[in-house]
Amino acid sequence: MPNPAPKRHVVDLSAQLAHASHVLATRMAAAFAEIDITPRAFCVLFHALEAERTQIQLAEIADLDKTTMVVTVDELEKAGLAERRPSATDRRARIVSVTPAGEQAVARGAKIADWVHREALASLPAGEREIFAAALLRLVDEGGHLSTPVESERGVRRSRQPRK
Repeated sequence: MPNPAPKRHVVDLSAQLAHASHVLATRMAAAFAEIDITPRAFCVLFHALEAERTQIQLAEIADLDKTTMVVTVDELEKAGLAERRPSATDRRARIVSVTPAGEQAVARGAKIADWVHREALASLPAGEREIFAAALLRLVDEGGHLSTPVESERGVRRSRQPRK
């Protein structure tokens, strides 16, 4: 007969946050299907509109590996939402430039993202919404306890993404 697992005295934040993140990501992906782009594509377009940025800079901001970034920009170019152009300051670097159609996608996408987040927060009682959002921001903002990954001898795998 197996021994009983030890009793936990603190809520399992890892499991709760991972589950919430996954469910929110699925809701966001379903909502973005409305405008035929992915949340990842929206993220790249959004940050490319903020400032002139290279693919490498955008990959870092969006937390994408190099291969995924190339595929994402390829998809954006094919859809007519962005184009690569040489950097004025570094001939080796490519700037991701958002097209007018891409600008429209970002405007629509921002409304969709706000709607998905508003819906999630609306599921909480009114008095808890601001408290939850403020506490989460305090945890993940610069200097917060969950703002920066720590080094570990054993690497942490990213969550598995479902195949289409």
